[in-house]
Amino acid sequence: DVEEICTAAVKELQIETKLAAIAVDWAEQAFQFNNFKTKGPVILKGAAEINEKLEESQMALGSMATNRYSGPFREDVMLWIQKLSTVAETIEQWTVVQSMWIYMEAVFSSGDIAKQLPQEAKRFASIDKVYMKIMAKAFETPNVINCCYGNELMKTSLPWCTEQLELCQKSLTGYLETKRGLFPRFYFVSDGLLLEILDNWRTIS
Repeated sequence: DVEEICTAAVKELQIETKLAAIAVDWAEQAFQFNNFKTKGPVILKGAAEINEKLEESQMALGSMATNRYSGPFREDVMLWIQKLSTVAETIEQWTVVQSMWIYMEAVFSSGDIAKQLPQEAKRFASIDKVYMKIMAKAFETPNVINCCYGNELMKTSLPWCTEQLELCQKSLTGYLETKRGLFPRFYFVSDGLLLEILDNWRTIS
């Protein structure tokens, strides 16, 4: 009986120590940002490194959750699993939105394309305002957990941005298809190159 009690105490201490280390580690994790044109630090960088650390912590927590000695810490373990799961989902959405935003920003910063697609240009202007708001908030609160977990702005705005950007993309694709229909050789060039051609070749309509 004494041996079992001692073994359980040692195992529980190991779990408690690992859990405390995870808490300390994530208290120090902060997002970093790159500047974009004249808009300031609005580009998330280092997402891959954070994702690697997330995977490591999630594996450790998964092991703790199935450990029969984790009973006294189960609530804390499950809370951390929830926190890191939310962080992972948020970063995944965030990087998708960021990539689409960079692409569309280049498209609609062109006056000619904006004139050809005025409704989508207006839609992107609304997206841009929300994206800037997201990035300003993230810059103010760079701690990974605080930025992603329990952040209603991230929770509601990222899915909205994704939806709206997809609508912009759909309209842009339709617009490019009409140009390819007028001049079939455009079927042999990428969307990016075609946009550059259209932006500079204003006689095409």
